[in-house]
Amino acid sequence: MKELKTKKNLLLDLDGTVYQDLEAVFGQVSRLMTKYISEKLNIDLIKAKELQTNYFYKYNTSLNGLMIHHDIQPKEFLKYVHNIDLSFMKKDTVLREQLENLDMRKLIFTNGSTDHAKNVLTHLGIEDLFEGIFDISDAEYRPKPEPKAFDLMVKKFGIDPNNTIYIEDIAKNLSIGKQRGCTTVWLINDEQWGKMESDKDYIDYKIENLSLFLKEIRLLKSK
Repeated sequence: MKELKTKKNLLLDLDGTVYQDLEAVFGQVSRLMTKYISEKLNIDLIKAKELQTNYFYKYNTSLNGLMIHHDIQPKEFLKYVHNIDLSFMKKDTVLREQLENLDMRKLIFTNGSTDHAKNVLTHLGIEDLFEGIFDISDAEYRPKPEPKAFDLMVKKFGIDPNNTIYIEDIAKNLSIGKQRGCTTVWLINDEQWGKMESDKDYIDYKIENLSLFLKEIRLLKSK
């Protein structure tokens, strides 16, 4: 892990990475997606769910497929599906301590919206520790792992991928990061979509706990 000592940027995915109870949060988002598709396309909930799932696997986000095939307006969609209740979410004091004491630029790279990211980060008590958020609108609605999304993110933040640690719960999203020079880290999980391609050599590290990993980096930097 010695090479991590000199890295200057910490690039984090949001959902499933800064918190791991994906079902509690994204379960709500998914149900709202199904409802939105059902109402917009005038189909029943079962067909809406099928479409949502098929588009997700084919186009990396359901929204991408809906925009391609049904001319869905992305801002309206994102506002609707991210209107969720996060009152159950507790402040993560352990993660906050590690982020706060880690001498790196801290950045969010998400396929979701900035409003959703701020909502999550605020409930976790860590929003003030991040310098910036790159969301799906910044990516011109091109989802990870499309190269265009990654390159636009690099441009917005003005970062050198070679000086960047990139952490994701969806393994395949790390592929472009590795191509561009990032040190890539997969947060181990059992989600079908998350662990797909997790055996590929574009993943440098596999971790089970984000806070502990950040602590290891912090200790390396202090030596």
